[in-house]
Amino acid sequence: MGGGTRVDGATVVVGIDNGGTTNNATVLTLDGRFLVDRLVETPSRVQEGPEAAVAAMAEAFDGVLARTGVSRGQVGAVGLDTPGPASASGVISSKGSTNFSQPAWRGYDVRGALERRLGLPVIYHNDGNAAALYAHHVHFGTDAMRRSSVSAIVGTGLGGGLVEHGRVISGAAGMAGELGHVQIPLTTVLAPGQPVPTCACGFAGDVESVVSLTAIEHNLLPYWLTRFPGHALAGESPQRAAKLVRGYGERGDELAREIFAQQARALGALFTIAANFTDPHAYFVGGGVVETDPAFRDWFLAAVREHTLLRVEQAALATFALVPDRDMAGARGVALAALEAIRALPSPPPLVGD
Repeated sequence: MGGGTRVDGATVVVGIDNGGTTNNATVLTLDGRFLVDRLVETPSRVQEGPEAAVAAMAEAFDGVLARTGVSRGQVGAVGLDTPGPASASGVISSKGSTNFSQPAWRGYDVRGALERRLGLPVIYHNDGNAAALYAHHVHFGTDAMRRSSVSAIVGTGLGGGLVEHGRVISGAAGMAGELGHVQIPLTTVLAPGQPVPTCACGFAGDVESVVSLTAIEHNLLPYWLTRFPGHALAGESPQRAAKLVRGYGERGDELAREIFAQQARALGALFTIAANFTDPHAYFVGGGVVETDPAFRDWFLAAVREHTLLRVEQAALATFALVPDRDMAGARGVALAALEAIRALPSPPPLVGD
């Protein structure tokens, strides 16, 4: 955010969650109240390139202010999250990313561009970090600044974040918390004879190669269909079949449960590594894999916990929970980051004669 003093007259911050198809925005008061209790979505236009996308973010900003009846002059800062990989300061990876596929996005300073467009300080996190921050603060409340957590967010890929003393650990290049690309031991994850899964990043046996929608389509479902010949999913296209697996799992289908059991074991292996690196107070799981009926969700989270190997002292303190309000978690998480940045600034000096 840089130096300076708190914006005089500011009463709110705005959070903008940028996605592949939509932006979601929210407004948070300086005393910690969200003025939006639902998704406020507008097209993100990221496939049209950086200029159109930044204009769409500005439109999301104006739209959520209009919805909440807040004037532009009341905004002290803006939080922005986008899919990664990107630096801590909001520069998209020089190799690009799935959502930012055009060459113009490579190395693009999206945070700086939005800051110039709005004329307001912009605080940046990637979307996994933003959701992790929101989960942490919702779960711990007033104790958030004294607690630590690790979050795994399962979607097309696997994102996440590390939070220590209520703040995201960004790392030197801003790429800490890229949990999907942590390589895990596979001896307790794979079935006998199952091929080692590969990730789009080039790694073999990282978490995302097992725990993601992409992993189901390319790695897990092709193997398990050989073990369940004649299964109904064999008649679907690989992409559609991958999306249908969750519904089968909710209904107790044996093939689907094998797939999700592997994903739970892989997340347990990841959290075991986290326990030895950061020893967090809480482990959060979010994304489509837990946006299911309560019975399936509880079964999955219990399986993750069962396969997270903790010492007795750690187990006595650790909590396993779900990321709440998943669709709104990104916008709310970066709004919280913007609020923290505002609170860290000195107040403006009083006017002479006050």
